[in-house]
Amino acid sequence: MAKEEDKIQVEGTIVEGVMEAPEEAAVLQKLKTSGVIPIKVSMPKDKTKRSLRFGSRRPDLLTFTTELSALLDAGLPLDRSLNILAEISANSSMKAVIESVLKSIREGRSFSESLQGHPRVFSSLFVNMVKAGEAGGVLGVVLQKLGEFQESTKELKDHVFSAMIYPIILLVTSGLSVVLLLAFVLPRFSVIFSELGTALPVPTQILLAFSGVLQGYWWVGMLGIVGVWALARSYLRTESGRLTWDRLKLVLMGDVIRQLETARFCRTLGTLLRSGVSLLQALNNSRDVVTNTVMASAIDRVSRGAKEGRGIAAPLADAQVFPPLALSMILVGEETGQLDVMLLKVAAAYERSLKESIKRVISFLEPAIILVMAGVIGFIVVAMLMAIFSITDLPV
Repeated sequence: MAKEEDKIQVEGTIVEGVMEAPEEAAVLQKLKTSGVIPIKVSMPKDKTKRSLRFGSRRPDLLTFTTELSALLDAGLPLDRSLNILAEISANSSMKAVIESVLKSIREGRSFSESLQGHPRVFSSLFVNMVKAGEAGGVLGVVLQKLGEFQESTKELKDHVFSAMIYPIILLVTSGLSVVLLLAFVLPRFSVIFSELGTALPVPTQILLAFSGVLQGYWWVGMLGIVGVWALARSYLRTESGRLTWDRLKLVLMGDVIRQLETARFCRTLGTLLRSGVSLLQALNNSRDVVTNTVMASAIDRVSRGAKEGRGIAAPLADAQVFPPLALSMILVGEETGQLDVMLLKVAAAYERSLKESIKRVISFLEPAIILVMAGVIGFIVVAMLMAIFSITDLPV
């Protein structure tokens, strides 16, 4: 819908109003054919999008998909199902989205077209799968597959998040402990040492000098950190910066990144193919879920190979970014005509492997953080003890 906030002047009359249309160009055309002169035409503010941005909770897409699939399987029509979901939705943002989609359907648009009006909620993957379900008359089945896909994706994200909670808490608390020691505890001792006027051991002098710099020029450090972060963020937003960062991630955590992206790509592609989406369209949508630009560019070459009739196994092998086991299983799927089945099996296998890899990384990361922070705190304690022993002339 586009709003005509305009000041249309005909015979000295200025008119302002609202006109229903899919886009602004259609409003302009209608106004011109009606004999009036449009001065300004603009879209109205979308309250749904605003509530999604500033709302306290994000729309529960998984719940929406699962409940809608259940209602359609029970034999209810789509508009009735959406009306029920709008009434029972506890999330105000999602309720507004469902009502907007329902209104669009009642105006004559298809379900997939109505979903496209809310790109913040429904991804292109979701919309294309719904479109395939509408075309094949199996919308309920497609929504069920979408729900399974979202559940597996959420489970993987939750596993990664829960695995990283403890190392992050450990790192933050240890860092704060060191800062408190250097900024508040050591300055009290430095006053005592300076009053005594005795020569301090070199480690103590280094420690007190660092503490003095931290206490007097902490704001310089903060500005430096903020500046470096801003520059890094600006660089990573560029194409070359993101490519460099993704290459570095492949070098540092190659196995974990490859397993993660392989699982995402194969599960998305397998789900799309099983839902009736064409191979080329499925490849384009599957590329969007791959966050590593190095691997995503390799999938672009796979799409070109598929257009040339080479399938996807050979182009994926040429790209040399996917694990050999995944390539072998995909090749078997192509040869047996069960590519979608094999892709989902590959995704399940690499999701299990990814969980094990994350466990190994975390099992190494936790003791590494503890050892590093213990070494730092140990150095502080030893430096202070050396100073105390030197003052009292006790043997160290």
